[in-house]
Amino acid sequence: MSEATVYRLLKAHDLITSPAYTVIKAAEAFHTKTTRPNEMWQTDFTYFKIIGWGWMYLSTVLDDYSRYIIAWKLCTTMRAEDVTDTLDMALAASGCDHANVLHRPRLLSDNGPSYIAGELAEYIEANKMSHVRGAPFHPQTQGKIERWHQTLKNRVLLENYFLPGDLHQQIEAFVEHYNHCRYHESLDNVTPADAYFGRAPAIIKRRERIKRQTLEYRRLQHRRLAA
Repeated sequence: MSEATVYRLLKAHDLITSPAYTVIKAAEAFHTKTTRPNEMWQTDFTYFKIIGWGWMYLSTVLDDYSRYIIAWKLCTTMRAEDVTDTLDMALAASGCDHANVLHRPRLLSDNGPSYIAGELAEYIEANKMSHVRGAPFHPQTQGKIERWHQTLKNRVLLENYFLPGDLHQQIEAFVEHYNHCRYHESLDNVTPADAYFGRAPAIIKRRERIKRQTLEYRRLQHRRLAA
């Protein structure tokens, strides 16, 4: 008897439960767009080489709606424990660890060993979150955090590092710049912090008002010159 038949029979008699995660199909764009901060978080690892030291791995939690970097951790491994530590930091930084909300953030990741581990599944269930995994060999599903890795490395890898502390300091400085100073084209040219903390609508509205006033002033100047 095949494994599929055993699973189907057990499932039909309600003897097993569905997994705590969902594997979504590959598509051109994510099928459910986020509409608010902390609705879905993307997470992934990337790596850095420290000369004479070895490899370090960066675990990041990024808010899907605003692209805001909520939490990050520089690790020596890529274990499930490193993922849960980063999620602990994200839950504390966002206030979701104590806020009374209807839905906890949904986690989106790839199918790496640390993300399919039972330890992470138990953590997700204990914290009343849900977990979505992208289709294998389709990194576009986690495109926002993949783009964050590229943006980060384009700056951080301009220098060589000989100690983990030096790398940590550079990443910390760039995260601060990325969140609060760097305007993002896909966010209507506001910063991720503006989008995450709800300042974006007021900023965009103020810009539109200034633009209208500037155009009106230029028209008035043109009429005066023409007269």
